[in-house]
Amino acid sequence: MKLSILAANAALAAAVPLTSRNPANVLLQPRAAEDSPPTLICAASSWPPNIVGAANLPQAPSADLASILAQVNAANIEATIRKLVSFGTRHTLSTQNSSTRGIGAARDWIHSEFQRYADASDGRLTVETVGYTQQPDGNRVPFPTVISDVVATLHGTEENRLYVVSGHYDSRVSNVMDYESDAPGADDDASGVAISLELARVMSQPDYPFPKASIAFVAVAGEEQGLYGAQFLAQSYANATPRANVEGMFTNDIVGSPRGGADGELSDPYVIRLFGQGLPGLAIENSTTRESRLSIGGENDSPARELTRFVKEVAENEATGMNVSVVYRLDRYLRGGDHRPFLEAGYPAARFTEPHEDYAHQHQDIRVEDGKQYGDLPEFVDFEYVARVARVNGAALWSLATAPGTPKNVRVDTSALSTSTTLYWDPPAAPGYDGGYEVVWRPTSAPFWTGVLDVGAAEEVTLALSKDDVVFGVRAKGADGFRGVAVLPFPGSR
Repeated sequence: MKLSILAANAALAAAVPLTSRNPANVLLQPRAAEDSPPTLICAASSWPPNIVGAANLPQAPSADLASILAQVNAANIEATIRKLVSFGTRHTLSTQNSSTRGIGAARDWIHSEFQRYADASDGRLTVETVGYTQQPDGNRVPFPTVISDVVATLHGTEENRLYVVSGHYDSRVSNVMDYESDAPGADDDASGVAISLELARVMSQPDYPFPKASIAFVAVAGEEQGLYGAQFLAQSYANATPRANVEGMFTNDIVGSPRGGADGELSDPYVIRLFGQGLPGLAIENSTTRESRLSIGGENDSPARELTRFVKEVAENEATGMNVSVVYRLDRYLRGGDHRPFLEAGYPAARFTEPHEDYAHQHQDIRVEDGKQYGDLPEFVDFEYVARVARVNGAALWSLATAPGTPKNVRVDTSALSTSTTLYWDPPAAPGYDGGYEVVWRPTSAPFWTGVLDVGAAEEVTLALSKDDVVFGVRAKGADGFRGVAVLPFPGSR
């Protein structure tokens, strides 16, 4: 089925300008009008005028999602973080034979918590601890060490579509090889593990319907020693038969406090950063595809960045109480995270991190120096803030898992010069797809989608917008109206 939209949409009383204003922005902390400058508006990004479709707007939470987010409990998150701190150290090289101290005790407790939620889930949540023995690497692993990941999977109705959320449960102090000293790791990264646990508890309840896609709630080890747990998990999914279709992964790493700076003077309690990689690595995207991407200006439209745009649209609302600050880069300078192995396995992945970091409370021996307390202690965690970050994750994951997957083989016709644009695509991988599609676009200098047109069940559309002037995307839209992640079209034809 094909559709042509070559004239102004009759439903529009006037043309809607394309601007680089973020249409999904929600001002959760209202300010006086004179203190509210326009957000991301640039005159050069307001052209060409939009003669089709409508403005792209945020997606409101469904009734189920609103209920899920309301159940996220800061007291549960605090209890999890304090319990993980109680194991003394969770260093990857620490003891695995004690029931009260070390990474082995933490692993077993995390498994038991996930299992407790699984037992109450009426079979929809299953738990396993997976891993391998990492041999000495000549760097941060000096002796054979078991690396274990705890994975709780909420099973969806589709055969092979999965979203992953993780935090790492290992911890460290100043010396990355010191596996004896207490390393509380409250912010880095008991906070991320607490989010995985709390979302698994809520979403697995039998009161909620099965999502379309499965969701894996994960606690990984080995992050501080070299991202080993995440690498093992990503490769396990990639090497499965058939290859696991992971359409999105989030790591929550250092999400425990909105305060930071040299002396904690900076604070943004309603902001979470979300890091999204640009160009995929050449091991994932070959040189021919890379050249095509660069020639069409698609360097800002990697699968990871489309994932972050989706989060912006579904997770900034009153139900989360948060603003998502998307950062267009892989990670912070000199840092790394568990999303990277998933990206290297060819999966879209992104990292949540608090808005301002306090390095006195990361990777530090516990001590008082010149009257200042050092160490990653629970007293520096804002548990209500972590709960809000959990709601952002919950909004993103539930919206992804209950929406259709991504359209496949999305193309833009470049067979001849034209001032209009023709797009083609194939349905999402799930058999029997009965939903529709939306075409989205934005000026090339705009960070988020600004225009949208519902094209129904068509799999081909011609629009009176020039592909030379805007960036297009195509996303699936379920029969219930919930939309998925957009996909950048590459040059091609029917």
